[in-house]
Amino acid sequence: MLSVLRVHLPSDIPIVGCELSPYVLLRRPDKTFTTDDVPESAPLDGHFLRYKWYRIQSDRKVAVCSVHPSEQATLQCLGCVKAKIPVAKSYHCSPKCFSDAWQHHRVLHDRAASAVNENGNEEEEIFGRFNSTGAGVISASLTGSASSTSLINGSTPLYPTAVTQRSGGETWFEVGRSKTYTPTTDDIGHVLKFECVVIDAETKLPVGHPNTLLTSRVIPAPSPSPRRLISVGGADMMGQLDSDGRLSSSGTFTVLSYNILSDSYASSELYSYCPSWALSWPYRRQNLLREIVGYRADIVCLQEVQCDHFDEFFAPELDKHGYQALYKRKTNEVYSGNIHTIDGCATFFRRDRFSHVKKYEVEFNKAAQSLTEVAVQTTQKKVALNRLVKDNVALIVVLEAKFTNQGADNPGKRQLLCVANTHVNVQQELKDVKIWQVHTLLKGLEKIAASADIPMLVCGDFNSVPGSAPHSLLAMGKVDPLHPDLLVDPLAILRPHSKLTHQLPLVSAYSAFLRGIGLGLEQQRRRMDPATNEPLFTNCTRDFIGTLDYIFYTGKLIPECLSRRCLM
Repeated sequence: MLSVLRVHLPSDIPIVGCELSPYVLLRRPDKTFTTDDVPESAPLDGHFLRYKWYRIQSDRKVAVCSVHPSEQATLQCLGCVKAKIPVAKSYHCSPKCFSDAWQHHRVLHDRAASAVNENGNEEEEIFGRFNSTGAGVISASLTGSASSTSLINGSTPLYPTAVTQRSGGETWFEVGRSKTYTPTTDDIGHVLKFECVVIDAETKLPVGHPNTLLTSRVIPAPSPSPRRLISVGGADMMGQLDSDGRLSSSGTFTVLSYNILSDSYASSELYSYCPSWALSWPYRRQNLLREIVGYRADIVCLQEVQCDHFDEFFAPELDKHGYQALYKRKTNEVYSGNIHTIDGCATFFRRDRFSHVKKYEVEFNKAAQSLTEVAVQTTQKKVALNRLVKDNVALIVVLEAKFTNQGADNPGKRQLLCVANTHVNVQQELKDVKIWQVHTLLKGLEKIAASADIPMLVCGDFNSVPGSAPHSLLAMGKVDPLHPDLLVDPLAILRPHSKLTHQLPLVSAYSAFLRGIGLGLEQQRRRMDPATNEPLFTNCTRDFIGTLDYIFYTGKLIPECLSRRCLM
């Protein structure tokens, strides 16, 4: 007979707006195991599964800390109440929490006071954005009754919520009848209960006891940090290309490069300082999508995109926002996990701005095979391949601009753009492999440039800090023969050092900040390293703060620079 062996959630702290999808392990009548659903429409051996979700509401009201949303609040800022700041922002879990957060917290007071002084009473306009995350409506969750009259959750339309049980000062409201459930603002501060039971398809009665699990209290989704784009001023920085008329100053476009951190790497072992709910994919994917869409970039280059996440989430979601998607999965000669969760590079472009002309895929493993065949002694081939084969790839896309900017002397000339998106090997001790991968990519781009004479963008996570040999090769077109990184070359693949050059006139997009004028640019320059003309960091974790991600361009092409990496 069909039976449920185990149910659990990847994270036991539910967040408003983030879908909960329990893992349910089943044993089939033939004693085999599965995690596949068994719906009423397709019973197995006369049985199916029925799911229910409950909200457990206590008669005792519970407030949640605005800084540590998994903690219960113990004090409230009366200044927030007086200023009519959303009540959720007023709660703190301890005096130390309030003290540590005061510098940021007082900004809320200042904004509220400024709004009253300048515009009368505009708190709703200023703080309304917090309500979109559910963080500003905690007072609704402190009531003892359900406020929703009709719900749709998971994939099943639901019915008005109903009290199903009351015991010991607790009331259980049934809120869902599908396997998945997405917490709402009504759930904030309350525990959820998931129930899974085997049902006889003929009698419609339960068989055996239900399997249940309880979550922690639902927390509001933290308000995202505001992002601000800095315009690069100056006549030579308006996104124009060289004088051949391919793109003029009216042909500006924006580019975003972003290592989104693959879910397979977002583990508590690597990021032990992050709460489990912040690492969960349902929470992270929602924030990533909101941020990516919010930039409204014309071209988006993402790294560490899992194959299944590209197919099931990013491609269809960004398609809704007008983007066409292209993807190159990493090779799997080294990778030993689930083939569907291997990551790769994804490039998206707005269909109303560009059309796809051609796609090239670079597999560094294949290049390693070719290199060892001609440049490595037979006795060293196995050692060489073990060192060079790392599954890294690059995705190169040739696009044609749909906006027309041709001059009178160039009527009808195609406006082409080549966009390279890559993720270079991460292992810091393999300096020779990093240099070789970057050099291999640049030589391939040289061939494309020579055959088509088109401008280029080179984006990605190069896992190389400013001043390193890979960065020097990209930014300067060569590597100093005395560079210390060249000392790591056990296979002699970098010799002679004079070959480490390229002819592409690449410039780091960040350097545009050094040529503009304006207050915003002055503030940005303080975040730049004057020795390398690169930002102080694009990657910020507990163990490393530095720059690894870049956007390079050729010619006079200068899009607005949007290079971000997933910050943990």
